[in-house]
Amino acid sequence: MGICKRLLALFLLGTVSLSALGQRLPLKETTTWKPLQMPVEYFRVEVPADTVTLWIVGDIISHRAVSKSAEQFGYSSFFQYVEEDLVGADVAIGNMEFPLAGQPYSGYPSFSGPDDFAQYLWDAGFDVLLTANNHVLDKGSAGLRRTIEMLDSMGITYTGIAADAAADSLRNPLFVHVKGVTLGLVNFTYGTNSGADSRWPKVWYMNREALEPVFRRAREGADIVLAFPHWGWEYQFRHNPDQEEMARWMVEHGADAIIGGHPHVVQDLQFIDGVPVVYSLGNALSNQNDLPARLEAAVTFKIVSRWLQDPVLLPPSYSYLWCTKPGFVEDSYAAVPVTLPKEYWRVPEDFDTMTETFRRQKAGGYLPGLEP
Repeated sequence: MGICKRLLALFLLGTVSLSALGQRLPLKETTTWKPLQMPVEYFRVEVPADTVTLWIVGDIISHRAVSKSAEQFGYSSFFQYVEEDLVGADVAIGNMEFPLAGQPYSGYPSFSGPDDFAQYLWDAGFDVLLTANNHVLDKGSAGLRRTIEMLDSMGITYTGIAADAAADSLRNPLFVHVKGVTLGLVNFTYGTNSGADSRWPKVWYMNREALEPVFRRAREGADIVLAFPHWGWEYQFRHNPDQEEMARWMVEHGADAIIGGHPHVVQDLQFIDGVPVVYSLGNALSNQNDLPARLEAAVTFKIVSRWLQDPVLLPPSYSYLWCTKPGFVEDSYAAVPVTLPKEYWRVPEDFDTMTETFRRQKAGGYLPGLEP
């Protein structure tokens, strides 16, 4: 979707408008044509830019303690402290790291989350759920099939999986149109904990031969291509060589930004030929107890689009969140900004733990800064 397509569209629009205008104006029998005189300042008028804001968080995990807490207290506290960012974004994206395989609900190591959890994420303001991850086949192909059926029945937008070939052509890549900008989303996983017992439904894997045409379609159909790999080593603060090699391949094949998940901790930020690679955002919501796994990142991208110019993706900015347990801030779980004042805590010691964890991670150079 480059400038040539935009010029063609404007040319066609102008042709139609001039034709219609000619039908409305009466013909004059007079005189010599003179060019319209416009002040020079007319051509200096600044055309306002549209800004598209993307807000992205990492792994949302339905541990059994999380879903049990929701059964008692509801889901509303989970992302209420970041509601302004979530609802205010033009496109909010999160990784739903659990299948909707039905009851009995289960947590680690073989997940089946409540349908209400997915519905809550949609109602809370997430616009796209990423679903290609190592847990999506925890309950086999039947669990994956039900996940797709439930997401479709709720009208939830997702990518990374597909019920059949027709759905796959629409969802992988997933094209999102917002404020005149077309985004192409590509989501895939390094593997799954359980295998499929049929060709369909399908999970997208980190297979370069299979992904190459997906990236090509995304590049041809979108202004900005976003890749969402589920990859890397768990609980490692630095990306590994395999991640970087794959990131370079994605850049070569048209990715404009890469945002990863799976390690459950925040990993480093790297720029490859100017393309930001966010190796891992960590957990957005979970019951994990390791302190670095409770510290998470949300990344914001802004896309600036001006008339007759291709959209420009600006460098990412980070904000850091902390997953609080039931009773610490709210009755249930809540992802809160690390800037939330101490007086919000019912258990002040957890505020001190958060502050010390953030300070230690930042001092160790493990948390990306705001600048490339």
